[in-house]
Order: sequence, then C-alpha cells, then structure tokens
Amino acid sequence: MNMQRLEQILKDYKEGRRELSDVLTYLRKLPFEDLSFARIDHHRKLRRGFPEVVYGEGKSAEQILSIIRAMKEFGSNVLVTRVDAVKAGHILENIDGPVYHPVARVLSYEQERVIPRCRGIVQVICAGSSDVPVAEEAAITAEMMGQSVERYCDVGVAGLHRLLGIWDELQKGSVYVVVAGMEGALPSVVAGLVRRPVIAVPTSVGYGASFGGVGALLGMLNSCAPGVAVVNIDNGFGAGYLASVINEGGLPPGEARPEGEGAS
Repeated sequence: MNMQRLEQILKDYKEGRRELSDVLTYLRKLPFEDLSFARIDHHRKLRRGFPEVVYGEGKSAEQILSIIRAMKEFGSNVLVTRVDAVKAGHILENIDGPVYHPVARVLSYEQERVIPRCRGIVQVICAGSSDVPVAEEAAITAEMMGQSVERYCDVGVAGLHRLLGIWDELQKGSVYVVVAGMEGALPSVVAGLVRRPVIAVPTSVGYGASFGGVGALLGMLNSCAPGVAVVNIDNGFGAGYLASVINEGGLPPGEARPEGEGAS
C-alpha cells in the first residue's frame, strides 16, 4: 500500500463509502502480517517507496504462494526473486496474475500498473551471454520500480569494438548496471566512457581461479575509474534497486518531488 492508497481508504471512510471494519483490517496489517514462517512487511511501501521483495530460494512453493496471496489481498505489487521453474509452475497453477520470467528466475505480479515515471534511463549492460540471467534480474527489478530500462548484451572486453559500437546509445543513460564475470573488467571500461554512476555486478561466471565470482568482485572493487559502486556477487536485484533509487534522484521510488524538479 502506498500513501495515496491509504489516504483514499481514509477518505472513503470519512465520506461513508467504506466501513470502519475495513479500515481497521488494513491498519492492523500495516506494520506487518504474521504468517508464522514469515512476517510480511506491508509497511515497507510507505517507508521505502516499494513493497517488500521476496527472496524465493530456500522457500517452498506453498510458502511463496502464501506470501503472494497475503500481498495480493493487501493490494501490493509483488516481486519474487530466485524462483526455479518447478516452483514457478506450481505457483502459476494455483494463483492467477503472476508472470514468470524464466531467464531471470523472477516472478512479478502487477496489481497496480507500473508506468515509467522518470525521464532518465537505466541501462543494463552485460559482458557475456552467460551473465544475462543476473542482468535480467536487475532489469526486471528496475522496471517493476517504474524505470525505463535499456538492455545491451554480450559487449565484454574480449571484443571491445562491440562496446564502442553502442557509444552513442551509452551517452543517453542516467545510471548504468554493468554485469560481468571472469576478471570483471567491463564496469571500469564503461565508467571511463560515461559521466553518470555505474553499478558493477560481479557474477559467478568463470573458470577455477575466478573463485565463483570473487575474482570479478575484487577486480570491480579495485576499479581505477571513479564513479563505480559494487554490489554482491550475482546480486542483480540489489543493483536494479539501487539504480532505481539513483534514477529517482535519491528519493524513495514513487515519492513525489517538489514542483519543477526531475531526474535528468
């Protein structure tokens, strides 16, 4: 629930269009809802501007279903990350509305239609095709948070001409999510070509000495290009969320800014 929805509920009650019991039901759930195995933070939309995101790995399909149903009843949009195809199939058979994105392993459910509201563009760039799942997790997260997203795949440093081939497009981005495995060099290269923030995402793609993404992580943390921030290994969600907050000009996603201001 966002602030506008809460205001509408209270207005409806004031004007006699809603019963007091309905209002109390909403308010009772507002801090959190206890499902015994999970406490759903319904208040997060008011605090942060975006509802709680569910990490699906380690949860059963039935647990995820229970969470989706509770969030659906409350009126929230839903984003569930790290959902494998078997769990997703069971969930989709038992509830209408969610959409499964198999490459990203993400379930999304729009109850309130998401419309891009920023002039700025989040560009999601990945080094190789093997990095696409993490890049897609970032892209879908940003789109669910109301951002316009552009995707550029397979432009890693092994063929630098591929990145230079999209030079003109790169100059249009407001914030960049750059995803790479192996030695993790791509974020530094991108940061040397653009003027706006770069969020580097190391992936676990690579041979033995990449140590499951640690090699890329250390390379990105040691970037010589300024303006690079680094998230955890394979954390496309975290990068997409941070990119959205940056693109909103530092305000929580969806929060109104003073008249005349806007993201560049």
